[in-house]
Amino acid sequence: MKPVVQEEETGCGLACVAMLAGESYQAVRETAVGLGIHASDEALWSDTDYVRRLLAHYGIEAAPGERPFTSWAELPDCALLATKHHYEKGRPFWHWTVFTRAPEGAVALDPAAYLADNRGTDWADIDVAWFIPVNRKNGGPFQ
Repeated sequence: MKPVVQEEETGCGLACVAMLAGESYQAVRETAVGLGIHASDEALWSDTDYVRRLLAHYGIEAAPGERPFTSWAELPDCALLATKHHYEKGRPFWHWTVFTRAPEGAVALDPAAYLADNRGTDWADIDVAWFIPVNRKNGGPFQ
């Protein structure tokens, strides 16, 4: 899976869907707009509904609900991670990141534009609150 960099400060969810779907950021943004989803909408990074709708549009299955993060070893082969979780005026916010186990090893794909390398393996530096298992197109059952 290739990293996709977010083109808007608040476009991490769009970039993660693009990674999972094998699409460009622009293509996912256009699809999102057609579905009434905009990167500027706070719900894109404070609620899971928009990302779930986009995943479904691309034929990617997301497990119901969110699962608490306990360890990197316990993650499924592919998951959306809620990182940098915090509250603003009592409302939860987070940064979307993709986790995948590839033949070359496990990696976190962070879409942040400011990163020199969007592929992370320094697990101690990645703060995960919870995750959603996902099956990429033609994927197997959830773990």
